[in-house]
Amino acid sequence: MEFAYKSDIGRVRTKNEDYVGLFQNKVGIKFAIIADGLGGHKGGDVASEMAVSYLGYRFEETKFDEPDEGREWLKLEVNKENKMILERAQQYEDLNGMGTTLVCAMFFGDSYLLGNIGDSRGYLYREGKLVQLTEDHSFVNELVKRGQISSEEAKHHPQKNIITRTLGVSENANLDEKILKLKKCDLLLLCSDGLTNMVEDEQIAQVLYQEADLQEKCNLLIDYANQAGGNDNITLLIAQSKDEAEVKTG
Repeated sequence: MEFAYKSDIGRVRTKNEDYVGLFQNKVGIKFAIIADGLGGHKGGDVASEMAVSYLGYRFEETKFDEPDEGREWLKLEVNKENKMILERAQQYEDLNGMGTTLVCAMFFGDSYLLGNIGDSRGYLYREGKLVQLTEDHSFVNELVKRGQISSEEAKHHPQKNIITRTLGVSENANLDEKILKLKKCDLLLLCSDGLTNMVEDEQIAQVLYQEADLQEKCNLLIDYANQAGGNDNITLLIAQSKDEAEVKTG
């Protein structure tokens, strides 16, 4: 696998509440994580850094190499971290109400485990097509699912920033997770909503299609989000499977 990532403050916010990390456990399994601290809440940057740092540190101590083991570990550790964020928020008045989204992926040879909570997203780019793999846990997405508004209307809805599931804030951290197959030359994009609120899927797909290295693609997507207004912090990570042998054996 090849990886690249970047985080940018954007053009409006005074601090970056996103956090990104790439980790490896004791048997070589890779784990990519992006967390987006809740804007408008105190301590969003603290919550996002806590989530990525804690999960990354705990992962580095593991020795599992099977997706099902990773899934059980992730659910358990996300719930532990949720409790830790809640406890920290109760200890310090200035952190009261802090929380964070989370999107992450573990890579196991020819498959990967994808997990998310909140509205940070995971996308697959395969054979010229970009597909959103995660579902937003947001008020506006619930309206779309009920047929009350269209997907197009959701992009500009005044309540689009209301998140219905997070790490922190609530005592229950209900993570969505799935195990998916990896093919040669697949690109997996993890990102905060600072990218997807600013850059259309078609433009993201065009960048991922380009004959550029992964870091150049990260930089270009950040540039496009800023050119469109940069209304939020922008964070993304791209992972690519490079050859058939790697996909078969890891």
